[in-house]
Amino acid sequence: MVKKFVVGVIGAGRIGKIHIENLLRNVPGVKLNIVADIKIDDELKQWADEMGVLKLTTNIEEIFTDPEIDAVVIASSTDTHSKFIQKAALAKKHVFCEKPIDTDLERIKETLEIVKKAGVKLMIGFNRRFDHNFKRIHDAVVSGQIGAPQIIKITSRDPSPPPIEYIKISGGLLIDMTIHDWDMARFQANSEVEEVYATGGVLINPEIGKVGDIDTAVAILKFKNGVLGIIDNSRQAIYGYDQRVEVFGSKGCAIAGNDTPNTVRIFTAENTSMDKIPFFFLERYMDSYKKELQAFFDCLRNNQDPTPSGEDGLQDVLVAIAAKKSLEENRPVKISEVNK
Repeated sequence: MVKKFVVGVIGAGRIGKIHIENLLRNVPGVKLNIVADIKIDDELKQWADEMGVLKLTTNIEEIFTDPEIDAVVIASSTDTHSKFIQKAALAKKHVFCEKPIDTDLERIKETLEIVKKAGVKLMIGFNRRFDHNFKRIHDAVVSGQIGAPQIIKITSRDPSPPPIEYIKISGGLLIDMTIHDWDMARFQANSEVEEVYATGGVLINPEIGKVGDIDTAVAILKFKNGVLGIIDNSRQAIYGYDQRVEVFGSKGCAIAGNDTPNTVRIFTAENTSMDKIPFFFLERYMDSYKKELQAFFDCLRNNQDPTPSGEDGLQDVLVAIAAKKSLEENRPVKISEVNK
């Protein structure tokens, strides 16, 4: 018999709704008691009713005080993550939290210490680790199928930039967007980053530069195990959501290209064509959101430590901060310089 868990969700925005739907439809052995959001309008009420949400509230504290709730899923704004993780841990509730834990290193470390003392489990939502293509590459590395990894290449390009108002508060491309790629590089290398060199520019929209950010970036990583990494980012790939990973090793190479609805190519006298790649990240990664929550609750049932862990969340932010320092100072930066 599957052990059941009672869950509360904080945040019912775009990502929150995905988690809520997966909890209700795709994750066995869970009961969703409460969904809390600071803003509840008629549209959200109707959606929650249609989904079968038992209780919708603006009082987030109800999740921490509900004695039935075993685990909390946090999908609220980034600036609330560490606060809510701490409150959940102090209430002895396990936590799944969207990335990042925080953008401040001291708050992250304080949060991880509280989680450790409370004896609860914490998983950070780096969903791309659960993508079927990228996990297959990881499996090829871990099994030794392609030998010792030597070079990792990651391409991650959005179809269009977010609103300027969002960019102003995002923490910048190297934290907001590349955070997934720092994590993917660490995941594939099976090692921690030792040094990063990042460069970038404003090649798409001058308004992004005016608010102090970049829209195009390239980073070179050196890992403790000797692996080298290359990441390129763009806020605008007009042809779609461009997501590719390659790991080159001593015995071979594993490459994951873009997903398409099918692999058919049409050949005519005029041209060769195939279906376009997904244009939106939800199209590309929807299945991975389901799998990460399934993995989280499997860990709770089996009393295993979840991954990506809180420590993974810390390491990814360390790389992001070092990359930002590298961009500002135009030099390679060692992770030890920012982890004090």
